[in-house]
Amino acid sequence: MRIIAGQHRGLALASVGKGDAGAHLRPTPDRVRESLFNVLMGYGLPHGARVLDLFAGTGALGLEALSRGAVQVTFVDNGRTAQRLIRENLAKARRTGDATLLTCAADRLPAAPAPCDLVFLDPPYGKALGAAALQSAKAQGWLAPDALIVWEDSAPQALAGFTPQDQRRYGDTHITLLTPDA
Repeated sequence: MRIIAGQHRGLALASVGKGDAGAHLRPTPDRVRESLFNVLMGYGLPHGARVLDLFAGTGALGLEALSRGAVQVTFVDNGRTAQRLIRENLAKARRTGDATLLTCAADRLPAAPAPCDLVFLDPPYGKALGAAALQSAKAQGWLAPDALIVWEDSAPQALAGFTPQDQRRYGDTHITLLTPDA
């Protein structure tokens, strides 16, 4: 796994191997990240964006955003292995100064210091955690009025209070782009 483009292009990221603690983590594959960021570039993102990376895992999506010009990323994951990997990957990229790691459940977020323009939501498949996390983000002020939410799951997603903008499928991975309703 590596950063695809931008300032840190080609940087190898720490991940988990089969049988390791945290082997349940499911990093977004390089080709899916590349396609996703090509779509995001059409929205003018992530350049200059504040980013929220929920269920961050290894932090690959947030780190890709930093590499491509995001100004700040908040990573959220309550798994110890994920927290270790995020810290390790931030240190490798020398980006600890423009990133925050919250070690809480994604559906129990604290109040936001500032709203985010881009949100990555990659919950464990089949556990119905994405909707609760997104509602928590909205209730706690993490979403800018025109925020773009990238929801990665095993099926297309929809949620009251959010308008779908686009849907893409990459093998077993479905990406749904949403914006919050006014």
